[in-house]
Amino acid sequence: MTELERIRHSCAHVLATAILRLWPGAQFAAGPPVENGFYYDVELDHRISPEDFEKIEAEMKKEIRANHRFERSIVGREEALAMARRGELASLGIRDQPSKFKLDIIENTIKPGEEISLYRNGDFTDLCAGPHVMRTGNIGAFRLTNVASAYYKGDERNPQLQRIYGTAFKTKKELEDYFAMLEEAKKRDHRKLGKELELFTFDDDVGPGLPLWLPRGAAIIEELEKLAKETEFAAGYQRVRTVNLARESLYIKSGHLPYYADSMFPPMTLAEHGPSGLGGERAFSPASDEARPAESPAAAQAKSLRSERYYLKAMNCPHHHKLFAALPRSYRDLPLRLAEYGYCHRYEQSGELFGLMRVRSLQMNDAHIYCTPEQFEEEFNAVNQMYLRYFKLFGIDRYVMRYSTHDPSKLGQKFVDEPELWIQTETMVRDVLRRSGINYVEVPNEAAFYGPKIDVQVWSAIGREFTIATNQVDFAVPKRFDLVYKTRENTEATPLCIHRAPLGTHERFIGFLIEHYAGNFPLWLNPEQVRILPIGDEAPLLDYSRGVLDELRGHQVRAALDTSSDKINGKIQRAEQMKVHTMLVIGKRDLEANAVSVRIHGQGNLGARPRDQFITELLENIARRAA
Repeated sequence: MTELERIRHSCAHVLATAILRLWPGAQFAAGPPVENGFYYDVELDHRISPEDFEKIEAEMKKEIRANHRFERSIVGREEALAMARRGELASLGIRDQPSKFKLDIIENTIKPGEEISLYRNGDFTDLCAGPHVMRTGNIGAFRLTNVASAYYKGDERNPQLQRIYGTAFKTKKELEDYFAMLEEAKKRDHRKLGKELELFTFDDDVGPGLPLWLPRGAAIIEELEKLAKETEFAAGYQRVRTVNLARESLYIKSGHLPYYADSMFPPMTLAEHGPSGLGGERAFSPASDEARPAESPAAAQAKSLRSERYYLKAMNCPHHHKLFAALPRSYRDLPLRLAEYGYCHRYEQSGELFGLMRVRSLQMNDAHIYCTPEQFEEEFNAVNQMYLRYFKLFGIDRYVMRYSTHDPSKLGQKFVDEPELWIQTETMVRDVLRRSGINYVEVPNEAAFYGPKIDVQVWSAIGREFTIATNQVDFAVPKRFDLVYKTRENTEATPLCIHRAPLGTHERFIGFLIEHYAGNFPLWLNPEQVRILPIGDEAPLLDYSRGVLDELRGHQVRAALDTSSDKINGKIQRAEQMKVHTMLVIGKRDLEANAVSVRIHGQGNLGARPRDQFITELLENIARRAA
């Protein structure tokens, strides 16, 4: 843990101490540090609300002023179980109720023989792996932020707990700066701006986590896809198309079943009548394990028919592997770079859905590069350089590559059981990152099940952190698909596969861009690049304005004409509210001079320009994707 994470982890224990002093019957589950703060899950009859924060924080300050040491001790499994049964864990002493969540963790999460540690500050003792700061007095400035509901262990079948969030920093100034950033973030919230700017919507009849893109949002999608296609074409990628569902056998072969089953939608069963049935009729039915009403005779009959299970596509890679296998491959064909803006569907828990950032349908800037081991470094580095070019284009100045490796103790469980290949590919990736000078951090136990991966963390213009893309190495799945190519020696070899998605998904990346730009998209990306605002409704003026509109649209500029009867100030105000990039105010003088009066959102009036000159400069700025 970093020093800041230790401060926040320690603050979570102080939070639990304070809650127990106010409500001694509280039962605690987990209290880790998280991105931007910490939380503790608590079961309590009293419903904690923000109105309670002041008195909770007052108790926390008492514990901090007491400057108690965080004392670590190691206990045996039986002693830990006995303490949990006496209610001594996550408590201020023995209670008449067991520490039920801690008891469950010891019995069902901590493996026999695994070390069990406790941490004590003052009267509070907790089951905890640590680490912590030296004393409660080492905790700097803190504040409780919000309360939410969360299922124990994230499972809807478990009790629903109250999750109390807070944050902590080394100094009061850092805390104040953080909350100033949050206030700005509220103004930039992609959910708020997405509605105001008419970019996307969600609908209950369609379903949670399934965004619908309005024309203005679709325009941004089109521009991002155009950018990706141009960039990838120049880099030697070939575009492919795949379907949105497949037989269960495909995902069993890839290993996504069972590794990824919890993130996939339940399967559908396609039942087929045999030759003596009803002429080859087919019927789809869901195949969920959830409880269902009693079966009808028709449903019972369907079970007796030959059936197959189909899944909605949750990832593109198995489909691309099939495309690689569709033709004989030689070393001369490699590297083979297959790209697709593939549509995927993933089952995110309802409590985890969040605007465009966590959705159930997503369009991914996906590609898979099949290469020899000798080609790997050049290809992997080229992908990283593509990321950097995108960062420069979008004004992303701060980023880090989060390099995730495997845990040898979890081979065959969480990770494919190929120890030598794990070491080989992790070393290859690490060497590329070091030689390229790219800013990265290494994180154990978070690799993909089939190989090491890089998650790309970026910071928006106001310093808010986002994960926008991923880059993965796959040494295992090509072998499962029997993917081979002929070597120079005319022998067969299995290619390495690089999974990459520099622009992530449309949903998450556009959500990031909305907040990064505060909705003030650059000209090339703006959903409405130009709006023409005539001063008045005289026929010659409107005809001239329509001529400018037709010329712009003839050049594929996203332009619109405001023909409302509003005064010009009202038209300007509406265009500014919609964050239209360029406004052309056209009056009689402009008509007479074959000119346009230019106004840029956020900059104001730039004065009159000759019409032809303005359009030429506008098209040049769009073509070079000027900031």
